[in-house]
Amino acid sequence: MENMFSLEGKVALVTGAAYGIGLAMAKALAKAGAKIVFNCSRQETVDRGLAAYKELGIDAKGYLCDVTDEAAVKAMVADIEQTVGTIDILVNNAGIIKRIPMEEMGVEDFRRVIDIDLIGPFICAKAVIPGMIKKGAGKIINICSMMSELGRETVSAYAAAKGGLKMLTRNICSEYGEYNIQCNGIGPGYIATEQTAPLRERQADGSRHPFDSFIIAKTPAARWGNPEDLEGPAVFLASKASDFVNGHVLYVDGGILAYIGKQPK
Repeated sequence: MENMFSLEGKVALVTGAAYGIGLAMAKALAKAGAKIVFNCSRQETVDRGLAAYKELGIDAKGYLCDVTDEAAVKAMVADIEQTVGTIDILVNNAGIIKRIPMEEMGVEDFRRVIDIDLIGPFICAKAVIPGMIKKGAGKIINICSMMSELGRETVSAYAAAKGGLKMLTRNICSEYGEYNIQCNGIGPGYIATEQTAPLRERQADGSRHPFDSFIIAKTPAARWGNPEDLEGPAVFLASKASDFVNGHVLYVDGGILAYIGKQPK
């Protein structure tokens, strides 16, 4: 059973994994034996990531690379293949969100979200698939979202991108499954990270933030997720244990998508 989940000798590229859920998933892959490579679009973020991995005792390699720049991604993948090894596992984690009402959102803002959250994973997958075909195996994990299934006010671009990423996941499965390449998604629920910390702060009177109350009420688990909640799913989808799982999105949301919500009092 341990061998089914072992990633010994595997090379994992986790995009945007300097902190947050990307770092948590990369840490889990490293614990399972994988060599970790990550990228960020700013040098200060790469440096932050390298310091975090060093503190965790993980010998990771970081690259300055924008996932929307196809030439830069190709160069990064070529360098990884030459200096670390063929990429066995790609986790398309890099992403952004812009919370702007649709009628107020500029086209450039909309395009920027689509570029990073959807076109970036396309570019990265396209770059690693030839090496996976040559090796006869590969794992691609796209970080989707509950917004791959649901709409919500102010996130039109994000929902469009994540819905598209779900379908890109299925299409990579359809097109490359015969080469023993599995492409699946992870759809995180609301995760307690530094980015969401303001939404969980107690109010002056000691009550929950309204959004915090909303999420707790919508989640059967009655809590926010932790980055560590994504570690097991990431290792599963990166390992031999999921060799016949393809084109699937695994929602790690505490049950939100299964739940209609509490009846108002």
